[in-house]
Amino acid sequence: MTDPDQAERLAQLEARINRLKAKDAPKSHQEEHYSQANLAWRMVIELVAGLLIGFGMGYGLDSLFGTLPIFLVLFTLLGLAAGVKTMMRSAAELQQKNMADTADGNAPEKGADERAKNGD
Repeated sequence: MTDPDQAERLAQLEARINRLKAKDAPKSHQEEHYSQANLAWRMVIELVAGLLIGFGMGYGLDSLFGTLPIFLVLFTLLGLAAGVKTMMRSAAELQQKNMADTADGNAPEKGADERAKNGD
């Protein structure tokens, strides 16, 4: 028979093993892909929104002043610049989040993608 001290140590060891297994469990590939797709769409929408807002403002000013191509082109280019700036800000946020995850140890190992691809 085992003594109570040994049984308690065995239970603690099993709990520790289960915690470590849960920590190393790979994330669902579908969840990761979904979040990456969301980020990509967010960036595309930011760029297109900047273009459309600039186009709308330029067309409105040209209609108001009767100078059709001048403000249209100018504000469309300004809208493109604003959209790109917003996209770059979003990319910087994502990069900082990834760097923070790496520093916290939440990032997957280098070989994790290979293992997932091979079914390991």
